[in-house]
Amino acid sequence: MSAKVYDHKGRWRSLAVAFRMSPEENADLDRRVALSGLTKQDYFMQRIQERDVVVNGNPRVFKALRNQLVSVLDELQRLEAVSGENDELLDLIQYIAQILDGLKAEPSNTPST
Repeated sequence: MSAKVYDHKGRWRSLAVAFRMSPEENADLDRRVALSGLTKQDYFMQRIQERDVVVNGNPRVFKALRNQLVSVLDELQRLEAVSGENDELLDLIQYIAQILDGLKAEPSNTPST
């Protein structure tokens, strides 16, 4: 039998939680998790505990942002005008904008010249 794996607070997480969702809800969740840079478990734990999800910029997050922006651009090009019928697209654009705004507010690690 393998050794128990404890979290950073010394807790052994032995319970699994599952629930059903629509394919659209699952796609939205997967996008949000990818854009957060967290694992799905960590994303759920932070949201359940009513904590803000803090996105730390790393190559994986930037790749997810780029991919989402490309898909948003493709969708916008397909549409003649964004209207009230496109609430999901507008929500996604707002979510990406919040992440980008938070990333540019982080202090830079590069030395200034």
